[in-house]
Amino acid sequence: MKRKIVLIPFVLLIILAVIIYNFRPGAVRKPENKTLFELSFSDLDFDNEISALSETYSPASYIHQAANNSDVNRVRGWGIVRAKDNKTPQADPGAPELLKKYSGIYIADTDKPIIYLTFDEGYEAGYTAGILDCLKKHNVNAIFFITGPYLNKHEDLVRRMVEEGHAVGNHTVGHFSLPTLDDEKMKKEVAELDRVFYEKFKKHMVFLRPPRGEYSERSLKITSEMGYINVFWSFAYKDWDRNNQKGWEHAYNNVMPNLHNGAILLLHAVSSDNAQALERIITDTRKKGYEFGNVFDLIKIARGEGE
Repeated sequence: MKRKIVLIPFVLLIILAVIIYNFRPGAVRKPENKTLFELSFSDLDFDNEISALSETYSPASYIHQAANNSDVNRVRGWGIVRAKDNKTPQADPGAPELLKKYSGIYIADTDKPIIYLTFDEGYEAGYTAGILDCLKKHNVNAIFFITGPYLNKHEDLVRRMVEEGHAVGNHTVGHFSLPTLDDEKMKKEVAELDRVFYEKFKKHMVFLRPPRGEYSERSLKITSEMGYINVFWSFAYKDWDRNNQKGWEHAYNNVMPNLHNGAILLLHAVSSDNAQALERIITDTRKKGYEFGNVFDLIKIARGEGE
């Protein structure tokens, strides 16, 4: 009993010493952040995932005012005109040349029957695990573009993406339209997500998908100088409205007639239609003579390496 009585004050002295040391003037303490970013999904705007597919989008009204009104600041909404019979769609006049100038990409080699899959993952609706299962089953990889809150809440799914051979792309921390931000804010939106991703997975992001498909020459230039490849698409459809899903056949019937050589497909992972149709899309795409390419090959294609 005497030994216990002696030990108790000694233990208390040690605890007191630790407290005093940690709270001494000038002591450095780690903040108790439960989240990596001060944002939740409710803070992000996902109403118009692709501006050019929105009835309310008006390119003429989107002029960035932070610096000046020069053309390099004009906000553009990525759009393409579909072609019938699996032929190559047409991008906005001048847009492909602008992307090429800054190592951006929207389509791969149109001489080869190769398709590339990309998914936008602004938030999670419960379908991504099944999508990953399907891709693994059929030996297909994809780019998954995530936001800051997504990495906060669904690190387990992001880890699966990395470990199962997919590319995890940067969809920015807060899903803001990049060309409407000033230079510093734009860089922070992109760099902060990559910083945390690197801390967790020891990999840097290389692919960037601008939220809403909005860009300017200034945003392309800045993000290219940061080492990113801006990835747009040669096919997308209005699939992100969770309250307007129409069944797997709706997704299938949108995707299949629009397959073409070098296609970069954009699908939203919050769509139950896409999730349910994905296996049929993969199997029937192969039956039509196409194959799914390794998305990491898009790095060399975008940068014009090995041509």
